[in-house]
Amino acid sequence: MTPNEWPESVRFYLEPGPMSIIPAEVNLGVLPDDLPALVRVVQGLLIHVFWAERYGIKLNGARQSEVNLRSFKEKFPALLHLSNAPLTEPRPLEKRLVGNCRDFSDFLAALLKQKGIPARARCGFGKYFLPNHYEDHWVTEYWNTAEKRWSMVDAQLDEFQQKELKITFDTLNVPSYQFITGGKAWLLCRAGQANPDQFGIFKMRGMGFIRGDLIRDFLALNRIEILPWDAFGLIAKADNQLSEADLALLDHLAGLTLTPDAAFAEIRQLYAQEKELQVPASWFPIV
Repeated sequence: MTPNEWPESVRFYLEPGPMSIIPAEVNLGVLPDDLPALVRVVQGLLIHVFWAERYGIKLNGARQSEVNLRSFKEKFPALLHLSNAPLTEPRPLEKRLVGNCRDFSDFLAALLKQKGIPARARCGFGKYFLPNHYEDHWVTEYWNTAEKRWSMVDAQLDEFQQKELKITFDTLNVPSYQFITGGKAWLLCRAGQANPDQFGIFKMRGMGFIRGDLIRDFLALNRIEILPWDAFGLIAKADNQLSEADLALLDHLAGLTLTPDAAFAEIRQLYAQEKELQVPASWFPIV
C-alpha cells in the first residue's frame, strides 16, 4: 500500500498541526532515516525539566520557563538561541531546550513527518515511572507501514532514564499495557475498574485530572497539542460542575479515542461542533 492508498485517518497525520509547524527558516539538515537515530536527534535537542538535576544540570527560573513555550514557532527560536550547532548533532546538556514529555513526543512526530511517516502525539498515563501508579505522560505513535498499524514510541526515555527507571521493554515499541490513553483511563475509572487516585502526577490526581488528559488526547488526535497544564472549557470545570450531558459527552469522547482510526470522522466533527472542546484562538501561533 502506497501513501496515496492510506486511509484519510492515516494521511491526516502526515501534516503538522498549528502548534507543531516547523518554521520555514529552520534548517533541519539531513535527518537520519531510521527510527532509533531520529529518537536520538530529539534526545540531543531537549532536556526534561523534571530530570535536569538528575543529569547534574541546575536550571534557573528563565531556563525552567522554556517548558511553557507552546508552539514550535516559539520553541525553535529558543532552541537556536541556545546554540547554532546543526540540529542533528547532540548538544551538551546545558544547550538543550528545556521541555517535558509532550515536547519529546511532538518533536519526534514532527521529524517523522519530515521523513514522510504519519505520526501523532498521544496523552495519557505511563505505568513505568512509579509502582502502582499511572504517571501523567505523552508518547508518540507512528504509522508502521510494514505492520499496517500504529506503533508507540517513548522518545523521552534515553539510556540514562531507562536505567534509572529499570525499563525492561523496548521504548521504540512500547507495549499497549504500559501506556494508557486518557480516554481508556477515564472509562476504566468510570466503570470502577481502576482507582482514579492512582492516575496523575505529584499531588494532582483523580477524575478531574484524568478528564484533562482525555481531552488533551482528543485534541492531539485533531493535531492540536496543548500544554499539559492548559485549561479551558470542559478541562477547566470542577468535578461538581459537570452536568449529565457533560459526562455523557466525555464518555462518548473517551470511547472514540480508543479506536481513533475507525472514529476519525466523528473525532474531527466533534471538535468542529463542540465549543467547550475548541482551543482558544489566542493560543494558536500567528502565522
